[in-house]
Amino acid sequence: MTTPIVSVVMSVFNGERFLREAVESILAQSFRDFEFIVIDDGSTDRTGEILNRYQRSDPPVRVYYQENRGLIDSLNRGCELARGKYIARMDADDIAVRNRLMWQVDFMEKHPEVGVVGGTIECINSTGKSVRTYRHPIRDREIKSALLRGGVGFCHPTVLMRREVLVSVGGYRKVVVHAEDYDLWLRIADRFQLANLGAVVLKYRLHPYQICVRACREMALTRRAAQIAAWSRRNGNPDPLDLVEEITPTVLAGLGVSEATQRADLAGGHLMYIRNMSDAGEYSVPLNVMIQMMSASDFKSAKKGEVADFLLWAARGYWRQRKFAKSILTFGHALITWPIMVGRPLKPLLRSLRLLPMP
Repeated sequence: MTTPIVSVVMSVFNGERFLREAVESILAQSFRDFEFIVIDDGSTDRTGEILNRYQRSDPPVRVYYQENRGLIDSLNRGCELARGKYIARMDADDIAVRNRLMWQVDFMEKHPEVGVVGGTIECINSTGKSVRTYRHPIRDREIKSALLRGGVGFCHPTVLMRREVLVSVGGYRKVVVHAEDYDLWLRIADRFQLANLGAVVLKYRLHPYQICVRACREMALTRRAAQIAAWSRRNGNPDPLDLVEEITPTVLAGLGVSEATQRADLAGGHLMYIRNMSDAGEYSVPLNVMIQMMSASDFKSAKKGEVADFLLWAARGYWRQRKFAKSILTFGHALITWPIMVGRPLKPLLRSLRLLPMP
């Protein structure tokens, strides 16, 4: 068996809805020297049956079945099984563009100093309709700056990594559940350069099955912990997460993260999810999330601006559902909660008149 140049690694759990499109997009790649490693993480739907068919008919496809262990264990197992010089990530609900692997391998062959390359994404909804295009920073310095500020440096299923780079940093860490990719980029950034392609390499699907409210909460905690760990390493200190088994609010407090900052992180994570679902046309989902959030005990002490943001998105959701009276009432509630928000729509005009500084 010859060693492939690229190992595409995908983990899937009950992903039958979009699985065929995802698999077909990899099998249709213009770059052909790859193996496709799929970890079925204990699926109970028709995922296993679908994957079996591909494994029988398409030699690049190698499927491994296991009891449900979660994404991090599944990805680490898939990467350990990979034989390629490069490891490309793929998710079971996205669509890779035909030249994705060709473009990324060509870039990495020409830039041996780069450890990870990602790319631009076109966001699509459940039906495949284009929603928006999201461009990540392209250059190493810009990506690292964004990551250290807590921003998004890569879209996880777009990346192609050197296998030796992934091995050298120890793979994905279990302690940062739901932020395992963000933590990985930060640890790789300590020693290697990063890059993104300006071209769209992936159609990234926004749908309500991606993440739950509980996962938003965990992600808010673990992303902040990963950021603190990166700053600690950057300042020449030990990684504080090496001695931690689980990230909790108490652990974050011990790392110097105030309760107010934790609440802001939580609100920000939920707002991002709400925006994505609203853009995808899934209005009932973000409305349910907002109702849960606004009734939660930790949200009752949130800043007025955070509460107003949630109310504004609720008003937008009601309006798109043609519940106009409820939308107007909710908007009025937001305005009463934080009157200063009335100036938001005027900012672009004031900036164009040079009465406010540019952002």
